[in-house]
Amino acid sequence: MFQRLKQRWHVRDNGQFITIFLVFAITGSSAAKITGPILKGFTLFSEMNPWVFNTVYVVATLIFYQFLLITFGWLFGEYPFFLQFLKRMFRWK
Repeated sequence: MFQRLKQRWHVRDNGQFITIFLVFAITGSSAAKITGPILKGFTLFSEMNPWVFNTVYVVATLIFYQFLLITFGWLFGEYPFFLQFLKRMFRWK
C-alpha cells in the first residue's frame, strides 16, 4: 500500500516505517501542546493582540517542530532519516 513512499524514503521494513510515522505523530502533537504554554509564560506574548499572538504561535510551533523532530527521531533511533528529511525540506546540501 505504501510501497512508493517506502522506496522514496529508502525504508528497510515495515517496522521502520511505523516508527517514522509514530515519530511524526508524537512530534506534531508535542509541538502544538508545548508552544502555547511557553508563549503564554512570557508577559510580552500573553498581552498581544490575538491576531499577532496567533501568528507568533504558528511560527513558534514550526520552529519547535523541527527541534522536536530531530529529538524524537534520535530517541527512536531514526536520527539519520529525520536529519535527511529536514535537509530535503529546507533544500540544504
